[in-house]
Amino acid sequence: MTVRHEAPATGDDEPLEVWIDQDLCTGDGICAQYAPEVFELDIDGLAYVKSEEDELLQDPGATTRVPLPLLQDVVDSAKECPGDCIHVRRVTDRVEVYGPDAE
Repeated sequence: MTVRHEAPATGDDEPLEVWIDQDLCTGDGICAQYAPEVFELDIDGLAYVKSEEDELLQDPGATTRVPLPLLQDVVDSAKECPGDCIHVRRVTDRVEVYGPDAE
């Protein structure tokens, strides 16, 4: 059974972006299970974000926008990630709203 956590509101459809710290990634693939449209495991066994064009973004710190319909899945990925390596932040001020550095 999967436990769903409600994502608190971050503002009126305020744009968010997500990135993964590959140095902390454990390669469990939970993120890719929750949100395969946003996350993918590469051949190196680590998770990366994907662009809106479904391209794997392998540069360190690469970010991608979080599509609003997938926000809950991305938040669940960040909460369930054993490596605490998924960071979701506001695009406007780069403040982390979900993930290990969120307040």
